[in-house]
Amino acid sequence: MAHDHSPGPVADASVRAARPNDAPAVGLVQATVFRDTYAGRVPDEVLAAFEPEPFARAWRDGLTNPPEGAYRLLVARAGEQVVGAVATGPAQDPDAEPAWAEVSLLVVHPDARRQGHGSRLLNAAVDLLREAGAEAVTAWLPADDEGTRTFLTASGFGPDGAFRDRAVSPDGDALREVRLVARIADDG
Repeated sequence: MAHDHSPGPVADASVRAARPNDAPAVGLVQATVFRDTYAGRVPDEVLAAFEPEPFARAWRDGLTNPPEGAYRLLVARAGEQVVGAVATGPAQDPDAEPAWAEVSLLVVHPDARRQGHGSRLLNAAVDLLREAGAEAVTAWLPADDEGTRTFLTASGFGPDGAFRDRAVSPDGDALREVRLVARIADDG
């Protein structure tokens, strides 16, 4: 009887460090998710500014000339297609502890949701942050964004009572955001 020694099915979902040539795909995913997330939360003229090209330019610049410090951009892929991204770095909040980090972006294209990409991105980001010495990670989200809140609380984040009113237009329109925190330090 012959045995099949093929490697079997290959996973078509992965997470890896972003490369400069990923910038257009990250820009497209970010623009798509931001338009969805912020529709009805920011003025229409602000929503119209969420275009893939400016986001892509910023990511390409950041990946080509990375800022000092522990900043990272990871991408989720379905096969070869970038379908999501997570950006992390040191926490920027004035009340942040020195060993706090933050997730400044966590996006998965709507067509690729509920396939584990968000969880893979968040887990990979937390692993890297923990290795870099972070003890906690924060994430800011619109106060009324129940979908993201549910995902993050199921992943171990919880509100810490902090909020901010982010200016979202030249006219002074503001969006209330809340901060969620997860302790990630190894207790061993």
